[in-house]
Amino acid sequence: MFIATSADGYIATEDGGVDWLQEAGNQAADMTDNPDAGFSAFMASVDCMIMGRKCMEVISSMNLSAEQWPYGDIPIVVLSKTLPEPPANLRGKVEMFSGEIDQLIQELEERGLRHAYVDGGTTITAFLNKQLINEMIISVAPVLLGAGIPLFGRLDRRIDLSDAGATVLANGFVQVSYTVHYG
Repeated sequence: MFIATSADGYIATEDGGVDWLQEAGNQAADMTDNPDAGFSAFMASVDCMIMGRKCMEVISSMNLSAEQWPYGDIPIVVLSKTLPEPPANLRGKVEMFSGEIDQLIQELEERGLRHAYVDGGTTITAFLNKQLINEMIISVAPVLLGAGIPLFGRLDRRIDLSDAGATVLANGFVQVSYTVHYG
C-alpha cells in the first residue's frame, strides 16, 4: 500500500474530500530531488492495482488528462458490490469486480499478476484482515483534520510492523514505511 494521511490518521474529510492534500505542507518547498515522494518508483514495483469504489470515485472526480494519469497502463481493479460500470471518464482504465477478495486474488494470479498496489481505507483494511499486505508506505501530511475517513477500519487481530523507515520530505510531509507481519 502507498497512501497519504493527515497527521491524525484520516485519508479524506467526512465528505470524501482530499483537497487538503494539495494544500498541506510547504507549497514553496523545492521538491526537485523527490517530486512525487517515491510514487513513480513504487508504481514501477507493482504489476496491478486494487482499489475500492470510493477511491475510484475520488480519482474520477479529478478528471485527469492522459498526461496527468499517474497509474500508467497497469491493470486496475475496482471493488464494488453496487456499481457495475466505472464512470465514463475511467472506462478502459479500470475494471469493476463484485466478487470476493479470494476470488479476485486467484483471478489476478491466473493472469500472472502478483504484486498489487492496494488503495482505499476500506480495501486496505479488508486486505490486512486477509493477511494480503506485506508493505506499508504512508505519507503523513502536516495537517490535523479533526474528523474524516480513517485510514484503518476494524482489524480482526493485532498486526505487527517492523523494518520502520522514515523520510522527511522537503514540503514537510513525513513518509513512513513498514514491513507487515501477521501473528
